[in-house]
Amino acid sequence: MDDIVKQAMAKWPNVPDCFGWLGLDARGQWFLRDDAVQALGAFPQSKGSLLEHEKLLAFIARNYASDDLGRWFFQNGPQRVYVELEAAPFVWRLQPGGEVQAQTGALATPQACLVDEQGRVYLVTELGLGLVHSQDVGLVADGLEQQRWPQEEVLASSLPARFGFVPSPAQQT
Repeated sequence: MDDIVKQAMAKWPNVPDCFGWLGLDARGQWFLRDDAVQALGAFPQSKGSLLEHEKLLAFIARNYASDDLGRWFFQNGPQRVYVELEAAPFVWRLQPGGEVQAQTGALATPQACLVDEQGRVYLVTELGLGLVHSQDVGLVADGLEQQRWPQEEVLASSLPARFGFVPSPAQQT
């Protein structure tokens, strides 16, 4: 977490949390969801505005974490902005050395591969669960043929409880 964020948290400890305003889709893209977008429906049916500003995306990536309840958030100065997750807390891109890289830039090592009832592919790593980016599913298939990871069939609905994450913190408030 950025030092400036830690300083802001110490200076203003009682800033209310923010829910519903930020979403992470299944391709690792961040979306800003204002009141009008939220009124149109839940994420991802009503996504909002795609964030494309490189410095803002890097700031989000550096300050992305989860709380004790499994809710993922972006610490924006003194305020926690809870994230609506389309699929999982991470979206993985496969790297040439066998590691995977999250939408945050963090590298991790896959330990297991999960495939849900819709054919979506997830990898379990030391950082947690992440959906494999749709462009990298073929590379995962190659890894499975080479028996790099054990494979398991799962129901997508079972993943939040099993891996301890909350897909929609806004729906809990």
